[in-house]
Amino acid sequence: MTYIGRFAPSPSGPLHFGSLIAAFGSYFQAKSQQGQWLVRIEDLDPPREMPGASSLILNTLESYGLHWDGSVIYQSQRHQRYQEQIDSWLASGLAYYCQCTRKQIKQGGGFYLGTCRHKSQLTPEGCSVRLHVKQAIEQFTDQKHGVITIPHQLAQEDFIIKRRDGLFAYNLAVVLDDIDQGVTEVVRGADLIEPTGRQINLYRYLNQPEVSYIHLPLALDEHGNKLSKQNHAPAVDTHCAKETLIKVMLFLGFTLPDDFQSASIEQMIEWGCQHWSLQQLPNSLASSTL
Repeated sequence: MTYIGRFAPSPSGPLHFGSLIAAFGSYFQAKSQQGQWLVRIEDLDPPREMPGASSLILNTLESYGLHWDGSVIYQSQRHQRYQEQIDSWLASGLAYYCQCTRKQIKQGGGFYLGTCRHKSQLTPEGCSVRLHVKQAIEQFTDQKHGVITIPHQLAQEDFIIKRRDGLFAYNLAVVLDDIDQGVTEVVRGADLIEPTGRQINLYRYLNQPEVSYIHLPLALDEHGNKLSKQNHAPAVDTHCAKETLIKVMLFLGFTLPDDFQSASIEQMIEWGCQHWSLQQLPNSLASSTL
């Protein structure tokens, strides 16, 4: 089977060092398997998006020598696909409307307890849509780190697939997109371990083969905080791409040749594809520092 990987940034800001790690980690894994590497823009949440960020992200990838296979997919153009699946589950009883607010759930202990599961009188107005989790996924296998356990209460929650504000939930969209694009393995940051069980549940509800997962170490700032757009991580500089790429490759565990600095971006990436191995990644899921 052909390997298909992907990089799926959200356009809430420009690429930072942490997102570049995810981009190169997924690219090296795909190309070391002679596979395809897709790019998808996850523009599901307009209030959080930065105007022009999608183009800026794609231009940055190209300036770092990362060229994707096929066309870029935008989640904002796939709403009908998501809604059709939700309607199907609502009709079958696998999904239901929920009127509970975050405040109410927090007051009830912080975990959703299925309060609205049998309230058939609820309508879409002012409600989210939740998936009825009949069999919790409390463990999954990461291709680098082995068996990872998900907390019981989190795993058994009926989770949201459409928000109260009408926006589609990340878990639903990402799984449908990966299925439709034929993705075989997901390589991403360790901050996305938590939703993995929910996503596996979606594959099973859809009767689709599950992808495999690899979670990469996180980059921290000098204060020990995860590099993220929410934490105002600085954008990567496209004018010193070689220097930044070397930092990314060292972060990913490569032992670089002494003369690596003299190579071109293209030569660096080709060397990385040839020498990439999951064994070189840190063995711990603990975040790594810059």
